[in-house]
Order: sequence, then structure tokens, then C-alpha cells
Amino acid sequence: MRAPRVTRRLRKTTALNSHEHRLRLTPHISKPDDRPMDPTDVSAAQKPRTQPHTALGNRPVTELVRPITVIEAPRLAHRLGCNVFLATETFQRTGSFKFRAASNLVSCIEHQLVITASSGNFGQALAHACTLAGKRSMIVMPHTSAAVKIEAVREYGGEVVLVDTRVKSRAEGVREIARGHAEAYIASAYDDALVIEGNATLGREIAALDRVIDCVVAPIGGGGLTSGIITGLRQSARRIAVTAAEPALSNDAARSFRTGRLIRNESEPQTLADGARTVSLGDRNWTILKDQLAGIVEVSEEQIVEAVRLLFTLANLKAEPTGALSVGALLAQPELFRGRAVCCVISGGNVDPAVYREILEA
Repeated sequence: MRAPRVTRRLRKTTALNSHEHRLRLTPHISKPDDRPMDPTDVSAAQKPRTQPHTALGNRPVTELVRPITVIEAPRLAHRLGCNVFLATETFQRTGSFKFRAASNLVSCIEHQLVITASSGNFGQALAHACTLAGKRSMIVMPHTSAAVKIEAVREYGGEVVLVDTRVKSRAEGVREIARGHAEAYIASAYDDALVIEGNATLGREIAALDRVIDCVVAPIGGGGLTSGIITGLRQSARRIAVTAAEPALSNDAARSFRTGRLIRNESEPQTLADGARTVSLGDRNWTILKDQLAGIVEVSEEQIVEAVRLLFTLANLKAEPTGALSVGALLAQPELFRGRAVCCVISGGNVDPAVYREILEA
């Protein structure tokens, strides 16, 4: 399928959020200081831990997580033909839900250096969380990353390492760097128990909303967001179905769900929704999603563009293409949601101004 013209021009870049110093406590996992943290363990007891003195004093970074913003959008609901409201993370620190995961991870480990691969949101979130906690971060980014994204990671305090993805993958770049930093924690943007638990705070917040919700629709790439939402809803003992929205150009998750086995793309798909340009779901994420996800809706590039426009014109909300996937799912399969009370998760708002302008004018 040929992508819209806007897809071929420019990748999204970040819009930087200003610092906010009003603090709100979000629970995080911790373990006794005399035992190393196992990144696959999400059952550790939640207890406060002493952190080194930083710009935050002894307060954990997780206190800075902003609660989800709920937006009623009656015009959008009328256009989509269902009772829909928006749960948006566009006002989260660093502009996306990724700060939930990054802050939880940084707060739960003893390591003073964290290395990850990211082309955007997780890199910024991790760099910011590490800086706030007085730690270092190294972010491996594709050489094709937009200059504004690279600069954003640096401004948040991260050290950027560019790799030529035509020669080696970002994961290979991380492994090379890690060999020279045995003391570092290697973080995945989605396939990490601490990441999943950080994102579970979003599920718990949705569960706590005093309203009828038949279904939550959320974007999917590596699976960190959807597996986190499912985990949070399960922890809250509230039965709400979760449906994932995935670009049709990057449908490894949909194919995996249909076949019952994890399927990988041969390379990173070049969808406009660059936050979903993953090769496959993470192993830990797949373990949760394969049995607990209600389904996956594949969204065309044209529907992604239309979803971004609708959020702007009918809800006064700026969303990045990946963040708009949930609304795109309602455009792709309206009959699936008609007459239901739907919570659309808008995962982020970091979009390059030139791309955003072209989408609105398309």
C-alpha cells in the first residue's frame, strides 16, 4: 500500500515540555538495597527507598509523573458514532506516556548509568528521569533521527550515540556500547518488567475513573503501553476490555495475535506512526497480551492522518501520529465500537511542526 505524501517527507520530532515542580506521588517497585534488582520481577514489594541527594532532594522521580488528562469531546464522539472520551498523555512530562516507565525504572535500580535505544519518546523520557535522579543516560539513536529529536535528548541531559542503521541495528549499537560499560543497566523501551509496571499506573488511573467504560483503545508498537494498561486494570480488579491499534504497515502484532505466535518484521516499517516502527512485540509484553488483549485493529496511513486532523479540529488536541492510532482504530472499524463507552488513549503529542502542518493541510 502506498503511504500518503506526508509519510514520505519527515519523521516526527519532539515538542519540549516546560518543567513543572508540583509533585504527585505514583507508587513504584523497589527492593531491599542488599539485593540486585531482577528486571523480570514485577512482584517486588512496593516500599519507599532512600535515593541519593539530587535536585529533587530525597524525593523519588516517580513523584513527578502527572496524572492522565481526561478530555470530553462530544463533537468527536458524534463524528465517530460512539460514546468516546480521551485519556491523553500529551501533557505528561516530556510529552508522552514514556515518562511513567522511565521514572519507575530509574527509581527502582541502583545503577548510575542507563543505556537504551530510542528514536524519540523513550530516549527523552529516560534522559530526563536520569538527570532528575542524578544519574547518567546514553541513548542510541538512528543516524536518520531528526536534529530536533537529537537535540531534545541532549537538552534533557542524555548522551546521544548515533548509529548508521543501514549497517547495524540500534540493538547492536546498544550491545557494543554495553560491552564497555559493565556497570550500566540496559533498558528496553517496552520489554522490561519495570517499564510495564511503570505504564501500569496509567491502567490504574483509568480504572479509578468514576464512569462507565466498556473498552480501552490504545496504540501498540512494542507492547509496553498495552501490557501496562492491562496490568494496571488487573491490579485494580476492574474488568475492562483492552483493544490495541496498530499501523497496517507495521502489523506484526496483529499477525502474531491471529496466529498465536510471536512474529517479527524483517525491518523497521516506515509508517507515519514512528512510535510503532518496531520489529516485534517484546517477549514479556507478548506473554501478557496473547491471552488478555481483546483484539488488534489495523489502521491505514490515511486513517492515521485523518485521526490527527479530527483530534485537532473536534477536540482541540495536538497529537502525534502514533498517539492518534486509537482514534484511527475507530475510523477503521466503526462497527466494533458503535454504541459502546470507549476510552481512547492518546499516548503522546511530540510531533514535528512541519509534519503536523502538512497533516492538517492534507
